[in-house]
Amino acid sequence: MVRTNDIRNIILLGHAGSGKTSLAEVILHTTGTTNRLGSVDEKTSVCDYYDEEKEHQHSIQSAVVHAKYSGRLINVIDTPGSPDFIGPTISAIPAAETAVIVISATAGIETNTRNLFELTAQAKMSRIIVINKIDAENIDLSELIKNIRESFGTQCRCANLPIAGNEGVIDCIENDSGDSPLMDVSRAHTELMESVIEADDELMESYLGGEKISSEKISSVFVQALKAGTVIPIVFTNCRKEIGVKELLDIVVKYAPSPAQVDAAILKDGEETTQLRTDASGPLAGMVFRVGFDPRSNMKFSTIKIVSGTITSDTNLLRNDEKKSIRPGHVLKSLGGDTVEIEAGTAGDIITLAKVDELKITDLIHDGKVSGRFVSLPVPEPMFSLALEPASRGDEQKISSAIEKLCEEDPCFKITRDTQTKELVASGMGDMHLRIMLEKMRNQFNLSVNTKEPKIPYRETITANAEGHYRHKKQTGGAGQFGEVYLRVEPAERGSDPSLKFSWDIFGGSIPGQYEPAVLKGINDLIHQGVVAGFPLQDIKVSIYDGKHHPVDSKEVAFRAAGKGAFADAVTKAKPVLLEPVVNIEVTVPSENMGDITGDLAAKRGRILGQDVLAGNMIVIKAQVPLAEVKKYSSQLKSVTAGRGSYSLTFSHYEIVPSAVQQQVVAAHTRKKDSD
Repeated sequence: MVRTNDIRNIILLGHAGSGKTSLAEVILHTTGTTNRLGSVDEKTSVCDYYDEEKEHQHSIQSAVVHAKYSGRLINVIDTPGSPDFIGPTISAIPAAETAVIVISATAGIETNTRNLFELTAQAKMSRIIVINKIDAENIDLSELIKNIRESFGTQCRCANLPIAGNEGVIDCIENDSGDSPLMDVSRAHTELMESVIEADDELMESYLGGEKISSEKISSVFVQALKAGTVIPIVFTNCRKEIGVKELLDIVVKYAPSPAQVDAAILKDGEETTQLRTDASGPLAGMVFRVGFDPRSNMKFSTIKIVSGTITSDTNLLRNDEKKSIRPGHVLKSLGGDTVEIEAGTAGDIITLAKVDELKITDLIHDGKVSGRFVSLPVPEPMFSLALEPASRGDEQKISSAIEKLCEEDPCFKITRDTQTKELVASGMGDMHLRIMLEKMRNQFNLSVNTKEPKIPYRETITANAEGHYRHKKQTGGAGQFGEVYLRVEPAERGSDPSLKFSWDIFGGSIPGQYEPAVLKGINDLIHQGVVAGFPLQDIKVSIYDGKHHPVDSKEVAFRAAGKGAFADAVTKAKPVLLEPVVNIEVTVPSENMGDITGDLAAKRGRILGQDVLAGNMIVIKAQVPLAEVKKYSSQLKSVTAGRGSYSLTFSHYEIVPSAVQQQVVAAHTRKKDSD
């Protein structure tokens, strides 16, 4: 069994097309884990093993592989680079101690690279920057290094440099002299050492005092410097020719922290927090960070970072706060879509369990000695939707089951059922995200769906106080139905909490307390249906203050109907309006396109919040814009910028739509109701 100190966990992050998967393949080949170099272009990649990944030639799911090098076990997590597939990427970040941020020498620093760099800062990870594709033509590596330092800080220092012709690299950690057309090796060595030594005050004093620092002392403080962020090494690779990858691995095994060298993980249980050190002899605790279904057998695999303790095939596992134990069966190590069995998984390692259907992403697995959930990074809320209809009759139940599995794999892919139309609605991060997930359903589960225009998740609310009343009375010859409800509604603070604020203010027993749940059910019936255009209501306070009951005829069904009727009466009097989702948008474009983009966003009812000038003659325009206005923004941006622009969206808030827009949405809803 591997020792925790001998484990290195790295996650490959970067924009789509930067070469992360190719780097993972070269790591496997360089270490002898594979005897043939996998290729994304040739569809022989170990990491991209789903049919959709091979077809589109980019990752849609994180993949875990492992290799042994210089006596160390290196677990490598390859992640998607497209913003559409950010969910699996964010979920995997807590499983690694070191982020390897891959930047293409041809494309430079792209939008998702910046976003992921910020996420690694939030996660307090050690970071290494890899400049890949150094063999490309018409690149300016000096300018790229300058841009990296301007964007990410002066602590970004070259740990090696390309030699003439970019046919290899020269180490700048051990060497204080040498030749590189990019930069003087002596200068690079000095800059790097100064950033490393900055992490140790005592060593810094010695250095400033003119004392020569031994390489042994430098090595001992390098891990500390990486953890503290005083140094972010820059290394150079050419994956096509397998150049620079061995040197990257040397840095990882020598200087990247082991799981035992990082800060304790935080378990949160309500208001209580527990710090959990990475210790093989400690209580068992692990976090599920990846769930996948084998494309050939549909067998479920759950990948887990073991934070503490040891797991074997006969360990009794518990999930979250459940009491029912789980038997893990075989303990496996993943190699892309394949697995190998191991005797046990120890603290710090990444293992996989097969056929444990209960496990979900972010779950805590443990032995009963710990409780709570690990603190993890939040994933963005999906904002693009498609209504789904089975292409074949009788497939609806099968489709629901298949989509449930897809939702388990990707936390940013969600399914809901429209309460009005009864349609299944798939939501994701963008049009490409939804299309590929549905393509995956077709390939993996042999199920097809028809889709409709993406739906905007409008909401409804009220803008005034009002009172409502409804009497439900029904006599059928036998026992009758009777319930009468008086209530008040008032607007709640916008966006504070979308759930209903409900208070039962009945005095004197005019409505017995046993009917409170029935009245609340009736109100919630209308909450989901809406009154303006069929969208859910939010940001409303409701007070039930009076009513009447009958000792014989009153029953739950009567008060459910009375609650719904009284709420509908009040809401229609309270000046109901439609709310639309507003998103934060960051558009990265060449500076010459700035005027076109800002003008276009303003025409889309957007508010420009600011601009940042980036290295490389690029501009980031920050704005808030209604989601409905940017449904097809990807193709528009490509047209304006000749494919050089990129953008990202995150949900901001809901706000009242202009009356003209509300009229259009209400008219569309009315036409649909009439046709149905």
